[in-house]
Amino acid sequence: MHPSLRLANAHKPLIRFIGKRQWSAKPEEQHPHPFAPPELKQHFADFLKKFQSSPKASTSGSTSSAKKSGSSNGLVYEEFWQAPARYWKRELQDWEIELVQSGGASARP
Repeated sequence: MHPSLRLANAHKPLIRFIGKRQWSAKPEEQHPHPFAPPELKQHFADFLKKFQSSPKASTSGSTSSAKKSGSSNGLVYEEFWQAPARYWKRELQDWEIELVQSGGASARP
């Protein structure tokens, strides 16, 4: 078999994409799912108002408001040292490494 003959029959994919791949710069307007129940579609505007007024709707707003309030719910830490020490990375002990390597087969606490 000659290599030049093999190049003549190059693989051609069966799937073809029509048109250019373009996405709009602005996000699509929020709307209920097409198969949502009618009662949910009717109250979707109310849901959007409640969602947009909630502090978790914007990420920058939730971070600053959570840090100011001092509550542990919804805190977002940018660096690990800002979190409590119990969340910091630590060195694993030998028995923890063995437990992971055994797949959890040894039930040593």
